[in-house]
Amino acid sequence: MKRLKTGDWVVVADGARGIVLVNDGTALEPSLSTVRTYGQDNPKTSEQGRDKPPRTFESVGTRRSAAEGPDLHQRAEDRFVADIIADLARDANGNAFANVVIVAPPVALGEMRKVASDGLSARVSAWIGKDLTKEPVASITKAVIRALEE
Repeated sequence: MKRLKTGDWVVVADGARGIVLVNDGTALEPSLSTVRTYGQDNPKTSEQGRDKPPRTFESVGTRRSAAEGPDLHQRAEDRFVADIIADLARDANGNAFANVVIVAPPVALGEMRKVASDGLSARVSAWIGKDLTKEPVASITKAVIRALEE
């Protein structure tokens, strides 16, 4: 069974919001407080990019077909979580924390794992696949404690 120790960080993020918390309490009675928050306005792809998909020509003949356009909304979300991980890597290199718990929806969590450096990954005590970004800090604390006890 893992526990949040004093000074451990908890990062809760998704593709549009993020909050970095620190445990100011003890392992038996964690008390999370905010270190910093993140946010971005990320409208849907149709509001960000082209209104029609790009067209391609067949290699033989004159036929054309539609090609799938890039998902600009997903790209922005991936960039957002990568920026959070980059900040955490800088904090880890500066020894701001010894351990961190990362909580995010499964898709964002996968992207975070992909871009996390080895130095940061070594300090991650748990990767939790849940969306808690809209929850108050008290609910986040309870959810993280429950997830660590599993």
